[in-house]
Amino acid sequence: MRRTILAAMMSTMIPAGALAAPSASARDVGIVRDRWGIAHIHGRTDADAVYGMMYAQAEDDLPRIERNYLVALGRLAEVEGDKAIWQDLRQRLFVDPAALPAEYAKSPAWLRTLMDAWAAGLNAYLADHPGAGRGITRYEPWMALAFSEGSIGGDIERGVDLKALQAFYDRTPATAATSAPLRLADAGRLIEPKGSNGIAIGPSRTADGHALLWINPHTSFFFRAEQQVTSDAGLDVYGAATWGQFFVYQGFNRRLGWMHTSSGVDNIDEFSVEVRRNGTGWTYRYGNEWRPVRTRQTTIAYRRADGAMASRSFTILSTHHGPIIRAENGRWVAVAMLNNPRPALEQSFLRTRATSLADYLAIADRKANSSNNTIFASADGTIAYLHPQFVPIRDDRFDYTRTVDGSDPATDWKGLHKLSDLPQVVRPGSGWIANTNNAPWTAAGADSPKAASFPRYMDQLGENPRGIHAALLLKDAKDLTPLALRDLAFDSFLPLFAEQIPLLDRGVAALPAGDPRRQRLAAPLAMLDGWDRRWSATSQPTSLAVYWGEALWTSEGPKAAAANMPIFQWLTERSTDAARVEALDAAVTRMTREQGSWRVAWGSINRFQRLSGAIKARFDDRGPSLSVPFTSGNFGSLASFGVERQPGTRCFYGTSGNSFVAVVEFGPTIRAWAISAGGENGDPASPHFTDQARRYTTGDLRPILLDAKDLAGLKSYHPGESRPAGPVTKVEPITGKCGE
Repeated sequence: MRRTILAAMMSTMIPAGALAAPSASARDVGIVRDRWGIAHIHGRTDADAVYGMMYAQAEDDLPRIERNYLVALGRLAEVEGDKAIWQDLRQRLFVDPAALPAEYAKSPAWLRTLMDAWAAGLNAYLADHPGAGRGITRYEPWMALAFSEGSIGGDIERGVDLKALQAFYDRTPATAATSAPLRLADAGRLIEPKGSNGIAIGPSRTADGHALLWINPHTSFFFRAEQQVTSDAGLDVYGAATWGQFFVYQGFNRRLGWMHTSSGVDNIDEFSVEVRRNGTGWTYRYGNEWRPVRTRQTTIAYRRADGAMASRSFTILSTHHGPIIRAENGRWVAVAMLNNPRPALEQSFLRTRATSLADYLAIADRKANSSNNTIFASADGTIAYLHPQFVPIRDDRFDYTRTVDGSDPATDWKGLHKLSDLPQVVRPGSGWIANTNNAPWTAAGADSPKAASFPRYMDQLGENPRGIHAALLLKDAKDLTPLALRDLAFDSFLPLFAEQIPLLDRGVAALPAGDPRRQRLAAPLAMLDGWDRRWSATSQPTSLAVYWGEALWTSEGPKAAAANMPIFQWLTERSTDAARVEALDAAVTRMTREQGSWRVAWGSINRFQRLSGAIKARFDDRGPSLSVPFTSGNFGSLASFGVERQPGTRCFYGTSGNSFVAVVEFGPTIRAWAISAGGENGDPASPHFTDQARRYTTGDLRPILLDAKDLAGLKSYHPGESRPAGPVTKVEPITGKCGE
């Protein structure tokens, strides 16, 4: 019965005419570029629209599309050389390019049609621009299945350590080196969380009685394209699409919107097994039986230093849990995670056509979203928090945050939870929902799910400073407008420092009378005590606090990781006052060495710079850059700016955090505003390379154009035609530099 209902719903959502293949001339596809270079694509059918969507993405940044698929297919070494072999092997553990054509053949007709259009659009661009592709000269429809879910980084990168993988597969299994999974080096670094903020406001809390949605992914800069994609068959979606994918990952249609935030749910588990040789092969113990280790061959091509191609072949080993990723304490460790590309691709596209929460949930019942919470809002006033749908059922006696004994059948996954078993919030009485990659237990104030009602593996991260900040702002918020919600999401308070500075005071006060740090730290401590705990470009205390925060991560991060505890929980519950004092002393020393003083305005050293279209950015203090007032989300800033410090630079430059940001009002007429880091186009010669940069640094979102009347007067073109020279918003050139 359920299958029949779903099939009927799909036939209603996707009319048969929506899926006709695009014509070879692409005359059924029109593209309009607005003043910011955003592509508004329209097709006769959904397939035509997908064709145009991919052609427009390739116009804006083909290198990012290509790299995403080189990574997804395990082919990066073909371009980047042998240094990428282990990254490719990690991908091949789960994505087998030899098996994907068969998966394509088994796909429903409507999905094959969209994959055909996807490949046709990319190939049309390559045909029109000979030599544009470095590693992929032709896209096959089945390749779309290799990158079927839009979360940044993906479960594969989080779940498999490359050094441990190399230690195992770089020699025969019998002599594989033992390596531990604990990443203490990373634990000691202040790494910007690649997560997001999502906020939904119900009609009871808004000025006009319309639901609002705040879309605030914290990703690598320039990771997604902003697009509007429509068809005569009813597709009408706007938002951010990860380069190379034919669905909007975070965005909205005329009836509803969705924002994904990285979840703390346990969706990746490790199982250690006892192994022994059996003739020329291997077996592993499972209860009282010995099972054969499964094998699969894969060959990875790589480019040598002289430019010639070579290859390495590997035998991938697996148990029923999943592929082997390392050896540890004389046992092998296998990893289990979601690996179901076709349902994932179906779910990713179909949700863009949903018109109600019921539609959205029926699509989500494919259970092919493993790592993303969803913040939902719709035109009927519904707001909701939805947990990731791929949640394996486990025996909660075992601690799955650590490697469990895979030779014990009791540790096995036992199917998937029903959606009704998962934490969720629908139409809360509080009138608001928020998630900042924190646990769902505070998602809607008093109306949040209760942790005691669920297995502990439903969340591993607990609370974080951004979650505390959001709850403080939302509990009394009322009469919100879209731009008032924007201002709330750029509130400058930093809760981590509000919590930690009084404890630092206590630590300094406890120092012995003769301790030289009393005098050395008196002035820096006085600056922090007199600070309002708010970031700003002119704030000197913000700079000192950030250096202190980084020093705390260096000293306390490894301790938290060794205790298997989130760093924020460790700082609150376990960190000592002495450690806080030592961290401030280290921060003052380092800041004085690097900046010449510990009194430096935050905006003079915290900068946005985009000098080239290179995927791996390089920064230069002599080049133009802009001051950025907001900070790392680790300190509780809802507006996140994660930086990278490169050798030879005094300033630090943003590489992640706020990227595509939007606010949507679901009234009788949809209204929305957005900003993208830098600009839409990856070519430095384009007027849309940095035309949004100034607005980005101040949170000055621009109105989104959605209707024909908004785009009136702008010229349309077909894929393959020269882009018309349309109007361009005049922006002030970037002339500032590091230190200004």
